[in-house]
Amino acid sequence: MLLDPHSLMDSGEEIVHLRVIPENPGTTEPWPRWVSPQFRTSVDRDGISSLWKHQVDFAESAHNRADSILATGTATGKTIAFNAPAITGALDGGTVLYLSPTKALAADQSETLSTWNIDGVRAGVYDGDTSHEDRQWLRKHANYLLTNPDMLHFSILPGHKYWAHYFRHLSFVIIDEAHVYKGVFGAHVAMIIRRLLRIANKYGASPTILAASATSGNPTLSLEMLTGRPATAFTQNTAAIPQRTFVFWQPPTILDTDTRRGVLDESARLLARIVPNGDQAVAFARSRHAVEYVAKETKDLLVQEFEPADLEHMVRAYRGGYLAHERRELEQDLRSGGIRAMAATNALELGIDITGLDIVITAGWPGTKASLWQQVGRAGRSGQEALAIFIAREDPLDTYVLHHPETFFDSEVEVAISNPSNEYVLAPHLCAAAQELPLTTVDLSQYFPPNTPEVLHTLVEQGLLRKRPAGWFWTSARSASALADLRGTGGKTVRVVEQGTGRLCGYVDNAASHRTVHEGAVYTHQGETFVVHELDLDAAVALVEATPVDYTTFARDISNIHVTGEELSHETTPGLRIHFGEVEVTSQTVSFTRRHFTGENLGAVLLDLPVRSLKTKAVWWTFPLSETDVDDSDIAGAIHGAEHASIGMLPLFASCDRWDIGGVSTPMHPDTGEITIFIYDGLQGGAGIAEFGFNHAFDWISATLEAVLACPCDFGCPGCIQSPKCGNGNEPLSKTGAIKVLTLLSTQPVL
Repeated sequence: MLLDPHSLMDSGEEIVHLRVIPENPGTTEPWPRWVSPQFRTSVDRDGISSLWKHQVDFAESAHNRADSILATGTATGKTIAFNAPAITGALDGGTVLYLSPTKALAADQSETLSTWNIDGVRAGVYDGDTSHEDRQWLRKHANYLLTNPDMLHFSILPGHKYWAHYFRHLSFVIIDEAHVYKGVFGAHVAMIIRRLLRIANKYGASPTILAASATSGNPTLSLEMLTGRPATAFTQNTAAIPQRTFVFWQPPTILDTDTRRGVLDESARLLARIVPNGDQAVAFARSRHAVEYVAKETKDLLVQEFEPADLEHMVRAYRGGYLAHERRELEQDLRSGGIRAMAATNALELGIDITGLDIVITAGWPGTKASLWQQVGRAGRSGQEALAIFIAREDPLDTYVLHHPETFFDSEVEVAISNPSNEYVLAPHLCAAAQELPLTTVDLSQYFPPNTPEVLHTLVEQGLLRKRPAGWFWTSARSASALADLRGTGGKTVRVVEQGTGRLCGYVDNAASHRTVHEGAVYTHQGETFVVHELDLDAAVALVEATPVDYTTFARDISNIHVTGEELSHETTPGLRIHFGEVEVTSQTVSFTRRHFTGENLGAVLLDLPVRSLKTKAVWWTFPLSETDVDDSDIAGAIHGAEHASIGMLPLFASCDRWDIGGVSTPMHPDTGEITIFIYDGLQGGAGIAEFGFNHAFDWISATLEAVLACPCDFGCPGCIQSPKCGNGNEPLSKTGAIKVLTLLSTQPVL
């Protein structure tokens, strides 16, 4: 029986806002006559005799060969909507390419196709886990291929001659979870899709693009940025929706303190209360470490309450970095009900089709409104009433949303930001495209962004491409696809290997390795703790040893920033200017601290890791001390606090995550000669986030000021100006000074 959220409270004050989203019976329409009888018969076996109106509208558009995107919530039948025209096309002699951002989602879709068991559909997954024999079979026989952008980039497109028959008949390309393709990753995928269309054209095919997305601020623009072609969007959800109770939850204060219980501890406490009741729940957390912590704490609480091995085996963690067989087992156990409580990152949000979840918990703001809707949509998928709980962290954005629920419920979701013209993205893909087929002047205008000629000129000067009358040619024998870092990992993925046994425990992105698997770091895998003995960056291996510890580790960075080119600026008040342009950020992980589970600092350890350089885009403010009314001795803490709070609030306006952006503040910057606060994109070449901030600075900084003013603390806390990722240990900080600086920055621009 579904739990009443009030029964989960400790202090009676946790529920700040409760909203019941009523049931919607939905609007149905009959199947279009052109849909394959085999497909209809297979779906009929699942009890689906008619479609929702939005499914029919989308399928008709696709059948008429218009690029189309269906942007509706979770469990609204997007799979059937795009498969109706796609499978009908495959049975009529065409081929289909299904593109997903994760292996888990492709595997889940493959299982759905297998369940339908449609004669004539020869489907298979082509990813890093596919055997050599299966790859050969797929090349020769598949008419429905499921893959991801990485395999398309590194294997299928470079080896297109082995796929000639498949490309010659390519009729539909399906882009699932299209809202994921934003920022630099989205720009990479845009280039991959355009290369795909170019290859298909070589073989005489002109595939229609179909996309499925969570609710998005501008889905038409999102798909057009990916493909470079006009698109039609369908956004009205006509599916039946079960009643959902949505709760905004604030953890209670810890006894005899002013500190609130952390969101991870609160999530574990709620899961431990939910499991014995028989309900099934998933708690989404932000990081791999957080997921492992929530799962372990939930098990410990259950062991304290019940007999050992009674219920705690029903609690598991799910995150990226697990091995393939681990993911499959977890997914199956969740579907079958063997797992009652799961702590998961958004790898599960995007991963599989979950049915029957009673409760979804989101531990802290997940980055975007679209992501939160996607997560809570996992509740009630079986058609029953459901409960969704958003637990607010002590963070400026979380606190603001907690007390301004209308910013979530009553406003549009974010627009996915991407920049396909990013030269750091465009250059390696032009090289890859030239290796696949020599680039022609017709290709430039048909498939690539307007700045392509300038980037090609640079590549020729660097000796990477050679210009000939017939076009541009790749000059090397090595693979050009290796030049692109699709997911912004900063290099080769680091393997986490147990010392002594050689057991592979997981993977860590190269960009995150300096902070997460440095020597002495604590690494957690399915509740088991390891201590890193060595990080070999050349071999991309972190050697770990299983070691029970009673502390966690936190890395400390130092950063410097240099302005390399100002693109835009204007004066908002005399002496205050806001700027946008190119910057170079250098950073180095220099030490880490051990912190006991009680919160006690156990000391710092120095590290010797290389400096990293990032060329990106930033928004920055410059102003003299006289404009701030802040004492000279307090200005460093004032601008540092304003920087932290601004970073914390930007994800409410731009389609980004706090961890996608960084900041530097200085009382006297050598490039500007004034007090300067920088907020920059944390991805090579920029992702459009800082530019969005520049264009919406007044709304963004006004909300930041309101959040800091509303925080009841006296000197600054995680709910206003402290940052969980500060490389300087949140020193120095001044709340009163930050308020004065934010008041200045939020001055209405004079246009």
